[in-house]
This record gives sequence, C-alpha cells and structure tokens, in this order.
Amino acid sequence: MIRIIILDDHPLVRQGIRAIVASSPLLHVLGEASTSREAHLLLEQSMPDLVLVDLNLGSESGLDMIQEARRAGHTCKFLILTSSITRSELLLAQSQQIEGICLKEAFPEDLLYAIEVVARGRKYYDPDLMSSLMENNTADRDHSISELTPKELEVLLALGKGRSNKEIANTLFITEFTVKKHVSQVLAKLELADRTQAALYALSKGLVQFELQR
Repeated sequence: MIRIIILDDHPLVRQGIRAIVASSPLLHVLGEASTSREAHLLLEQSMPDLVLVDLNLGSESGLDMIQEARRAGHTCKFLILTSSITRSELLLAQSQQIEGICLKEAFPEDLLYAIEVVARGRKYYDPDLMSSLMENNTADRDHSISELTPKELEVLLALGKGRSNKEIANTLFITEFTVKKHVSQVLAKLELADRTQAALYALSKGLVQFELQR
C-alpha cells in the first residue's frame, strides 16, 4: 500500500485527485493540505510514502515546500502536479532531484501510472510537457546529430533515458571518465548547456521512448 498526501490550494482539485487515487486498491490517501504549513504538519504526523504537490500554491511554491521538507529530514518521494512549468522551474526541479512531474491535464490512468513509477523509485517527467519545452530550442540543431560519433549517439540516447554516468558506463562497457568525455562532446556538438537539456533534446526528437517513466 502506497500512502499519499495531497497538497493543493484548490479544494475541487484536491477532491478530483483524491477520487482518482482512491480508484486504485494500491493507494491510500492519508490526508490533504492546502498550504505548505498544513503539509509539513501532515508529514510529521503521518510519514507518507509520497506527496502529490501542486507547483503553484497561491503565493507559495511547491518547489520551496519540497526543499523545506527535505531539509527537515523527510525521505518520502514527491510528485509535482501542474498545468504548466517554466524551463527554469523544470531545471530547478531536476537539480533538486524531485522524483516526478505530471500535468494536471493528464488522464487519470496516467496519474496513477506516474504515482506507481515514482513509488518504485524511478523518475516520471511528463513526456508531453518536456517535448513542448524543447520544441522551440531544437529546430536548428537537427543537423548536429550527424556530427556525433556512434558512441556519442549511444551516450545521448542513454541521457534521454535518464541514465547516470555509472549506468551508462556499465551499459556501454566503458569507464565513467570516458562517459564524461562523451557527454562533454555531445553537449558541445549539439550546443546544449547540460545533460538535462541533452535528455530533453533526445526525448523531444523521439530518439528514445520515455523510459524515465518505466
């Protein structure tokens, strides 16, 4: 049984999320919160496995709430729910190692799947959201793929699947040092700032299936 807290400042949204979660026999809602303060109190009282967090909590930020919860020592997982997210917010979420982001417009079965994936310890970043964030930045870079060596292309695909340097090294039977060199070359040739942008690029271009959510 996966124990869940719902944090959203809109009562009707919380009610809808709760109804979806309640449709699964594997999920149990421990409580609801409308503010960060209420959520922190629930965290202390109930020790959930997963918290569903609205990104925009009126004057508060769901990202700030998560950061505060982690500083307080809470080890539960977090899944952000949002109607939209800026690139800077996405990068901040990734830098904070937040486990998942799901669009509020997603189908109920997609939300349940996202919860299941995150609860199992994997990442879930909504593929439609990530594709839309990248589509305006990759139009002029398609030709650069041809400049990648076969090994660099393999590394790019692995980045698109959310693999760490260690995982890439084990999969491709090379050292982590070599992986870092390939990553640097990929970023330089595709004119990307970091591995997160490389992952978004690979996903938005359909180079890989969205394996972060599997």
